[in-house]
Formats: sequence, C-alpha cells, structure tokens
Amino acid sequence: MDILPILSTLRRHKVTAALVILEIALTCAIVCNAVFLVGQRLDNISTPSGIVENELLQITANGIGDQPDAHARITADLAGLRQISGVDSVTMANQVPFGSSSWNSSIKLSLDQKRPTVQSVTVYYGEDIPKVFGVEIIAGRAFQTNDYTWFDDAAKSGNATFPKIAIISDALARKLFPDGNAVGKTIVTGTNEVRIVGVVKRLTRPSIMDYSTAGYSMLLPIRMTMSMGASFIIRTQPAERERVLAAAVTKLKAMDNRRVITEKRTFDDVRKAYFASDRAMTGLLIGVCVALMIVTALGIVGLGSFWVAQRRRQIGVRRALGARRKDILRYFQTENFLLATIGIVIGMVMAFGINLLLMAHYELPRLPAIYFPVGAVLLWLLGQVAVLGPALRAASVPPVVATRG
Repeated sequence: MDILPILSTLRRHKVTAALVILEIALTCAIVCNAVFLVGQRLDNISTPSGIVENELLQITANGIGDQPDAHARITADLAGLRQISGVDSVTMANQVPFGSSSWNSSIKLSLDQKRPTVQSVTVYYGEDIPKVFGVEIIAGRAFQTNDYTWFDDAAKSGNATFPKIAIISDALARKLFPDGNAVGKTIVTGTNEVRIVGVVKRLTRPSIMDYSTAGYSMLLPIRMTMSMGASFIIRTQPAERERVLAAAVTKLKAMDNRRVITEKRTFDDVRKAYFASDRAMTGLLIGVCVALMIVTALGIVGLGSFWVAQRRRQIGVRRALGARRKDILRYFQTENFLLATIGIVIGMVMAFGINLLLMAHYELPRLPAIYFPVGAVLLWLLGQVAVLGPALRAASVPPVVATRG
C-alpha cells in the first residue's frame, strides 16, 4: 500500500494525529521506566539471604529490672529451648538478614591503613550462628567452643578479650582479596586485628542500602545477652515452626514470668516485613502501567472510531472504486502503525530523559537498551489490537455510501 496517501490524510488531521502520537509517546516513556523499576524491585525482593529461611524462628524478649547474672540466664534460656521437641539448634544473635537492626564495622587490611578498604560491613554475633543459620562454609572452618567470648566482657576489656578470629562472606572475601584465598589472612575491624578462619557462601546484611554490597558480612565468635538487644533464633523443621514457636514462647515465660516477649515470628515474616514497601511499590507501578495501556488503547479506539465516522463517504468512494474490505482494513492498520512509530520514537527519547533524572536524583542504574525494542513491540501490538475494531467497522462500509449526500 502506498504510504503517501496516508501521510496526506494525516496532514489534514494534524490535531487528531498529534493527540494519538502524544498519548503513545507518554505511555512509552512512562511504561519503559516503570517496567524497569518493577524489575529492580523484583530483583530486590528475590535477594537470597544465604540462610535456611524456612527453618528459622525469631523471638525477641526484654527482661524487667537489673540482670547481674545475664550470662547464666542466657545459658539457661538456651539450654531450656534446646529441650523443646523439634528444636534442632538455637542461639542468641544480635541481628538477622533483612532484620530491623544493623551492626556494622569498617574493614582495613592493616592497622596503619588510613582509609578502610570496605567502609561498611555487617557484623554478626552469636554462638553457633553458622549452624543455626544454616550457612554454607565453603573454605576454612566454623568457630569452636573455646573461640567464644561474651560481648560485654569484650567491650569492657577492650582489645584484651576481643576475638582474634573471624568468618567472612564470600562476597567480602572477593572484595578484600580478589587475587587469592582469604583464609589465614588478617584484617582489621575497628582497631582490632582478626584472622580469617572461614568463608561462608552467602550471608546477607540486615539493612541493605546498596544491593551491590548486600553480601558484605562477617561473623565474630561473640556470645550475646538479652540486654544487648539480641534475639533468640531457633532452627526447626519447616512443618514444626508454628508449634515450636508457641512452645518456645511458653518456655521462656515459664523460666521468667517477668520476661516480656516483644516479637515472635518466623523468618518468612521477617522477609515479608522487610520487603513490604517493595511489594507495594511493585503493585503500584504495575497498576500504573496497566492503566496507561488501557487509557492508550481506549484513546486509539475512540479516535479511530471518530476518524471512521468522519471518513465514511471517503471510504465509500474507495470501495466504489474497487477497494476491497481487506484494503480498507490494511489502510487503517498502516495508518495506526505510522502514528505509533512516531510516538514510540518520541517516547524513547522521553524515556531516556526520565531515566537520566532518576539516575541523578535516586541513584538508579541506566535504563537497559533492551527495554526500548520490547516497549516498541508492545505498543505496536497494542495499537494494532486497539485499532482493529474501528478498522473492521470501516471495512464494512458499503460502496453505496459514496452516492449519499
């Protein structure tokens, strides 16, 4: 089909054509960036923790009054929890992946180093954390019983009782020692030198500001007490979680009726709470995309119907001159394809500009080029489907219309 007659017709309907082009351009620009943001959010939500999420429970409790025997109390609490049927292992940890707290430290490779090699690394404290969390040790060894010290003892005594060894994540090991094995190497956390004795495959940070550093974590052999704001972390079988959680709460209250349980949840609840805003934003962005696509489709249908109504006599003349139904159908589909193409080109430029603004103000990455052809194909298909109804009505106009005044 000759495109020149179509362009000539569009020049005579500049305002209507401009409305369709603008609508498609705005949809292209917004949808490309919205879909990109949805992808980013979904990537965040699917971030692996490195732990056995479906086996873990978290209980946070606060005692009332002074607890001078904190070490003995926590030891007794942990022993009592281990007696519950279905409990595989238990610890008191300062934090968990995707949790609400974040204990961090900088890392240097030597004491005389002026600037840290890594500015912020999450530090996990708790006895037997590798076993309870179910993290996979891919190099070196786990902590042994005589490696541990109490947090408050280490804090009071300074470097004298601070742990001399550490386990780090593989992500941190590759950052610190990209050219070799990290086990046996010495690093500095704060002002303390520690030797790396093990590397775990993955252990995600609680509060993630930058997902490229989400795996930067370290474990130190430090026992925690309840006064340090730590939580009981219990490992059990997935099917036993609800029963064990209820039994653990009952047990802790029975051991100290003054104890206040402030939080009790499975790790599934921890993940859901942490990514609640991401899920909400994903739903909102998907809703915006769907709404824009519907509005654009309705706009194309409305304007297409308007054009058909205006051109009934012209269409009748073409039919009287020998144009077939499929020729009329193809005419309107080609016309829509041309308008959509112009709108998509303008929309891509706008999408790139919006992405630059988002990069400047929200530190988002550059919009991948793949979104442009995918968005173009989607809008071309949307345009063809939307114009199909008006085009079929146009194709059904009989030649006799040409003879009417």
